[in-house]
Parts: sequence; structure tokens; C-alpha cells
Amino acid sequence: MIKDLISKSEEKMKKTISVLKNELATMKAGRANPTMLDRIEVEYYGSMVPINQISNISAPEPRLLLIQPWEKNTLKDIEKAILKSDLGINPSNDGTVIRLLVPELTEETRKNLVKVVKKTGEESKIAIRSIRREANDKIKALKKDSDISEDDIKKGEDEIQKKTDAYIKEIDRIVEEKEKEIMSV
Repeated sequence: MIKDLISKSEEKMKKTISVLKNELATMKAGRANPTMLDRIEVEYYGSMVPINQISNISAPEPRLLLIQPWEKNTLKDIEKAILKSDLGINPSNDGTVIRLLVPELTEETRKNLVKVVKKTGEESKIAIRSIRREANDKIKALKKDSDISEDDIKKGEDEIQKKTDAYIKEIDRIVEEKEKEIMSV
């Protein structure tokens, strides 16, 4: 019973880490990376779809992204979506492909980006702690509802705490890695 609770909590913690990694991957670090466009959606036959589902995105050079739509008539829509996004990059459309030149990051931009990375990491830590609190509340509820021993409850809470500490360390490591990537010129 407690083991199920712990494994469900660990699954949620893994998802939190996965979400953090995906979010950080979309942040530009002065290098062109196709994942930068993952959050941008384009209107395609009446519904909103991610750019990577209607085109091929590649990074032929360190600071250049090349977007080749599978249908030429989507070029203008893709261009509009990029302009509306928070990327801050002007697309260059030559009629067959869209080129995005990723600008070099200034020192100030890098520092601001690091702040955003740290904030995102902190939000992930809050989510992990919330999962821990939820699990501990459920363990305490089990104590009231059934005849689980105090020792089992203590072991369960200790196990949840160990997992929490491990995932928070993982978040710190991921944030630190991204910080180094952004600050390296």
C-alpha cells in the first residue's frame, strides 16, 4: 500500500524532471537548436499544430535554423507564428524555406536567461516538494484508516524524503548545466 504510494509519487517526480528538461531545451543559448521552436504552433487546416509536425527543422550551422515546410502554402503561416512568438528572431522567407539566424547573446541577455532558468528550476523544486507533501498526507491518512504500524509510516515518510532529496539534487544539476551552457561564449 505504502509502496504503491511511493512509486506513484516517484512517477510524478520523474514527470516533473521531464517537463523541466523540455522547458529548458526550448530556451535559446546562442546556438541554434530545433527544440527552440517546439512551443510555437501554426494554424494548419483550422487547428493549431506545432511547427515540427508540418515541416522539417534542421540546424545546418551553429547559429542557423532551417525550416522546410512539407507544403509550400504553409510558409506564410509559419512565418507569422514565429513573428508572434517570444523568440525575438525575424524569419527570412525565400519562398521555399524559412531561415532563422539566432543572434549572439549579449552578457545582459545571458544573465537574464540564467535568471529565467533558475526560476524554472525553483518552480520544479516546488512541484517536487508538493508531491512529497501530498504523499506524506496520504501516508498519514492510511494510518487513520488502517492498522499500519508507526514504523511502516516512518519508513514510508523517510523513503519519500530520500526520493525528494534525490530529485531536487537532479534539478540543481540540470539547472547548473543549462547555466554553464548559457554563460559559455
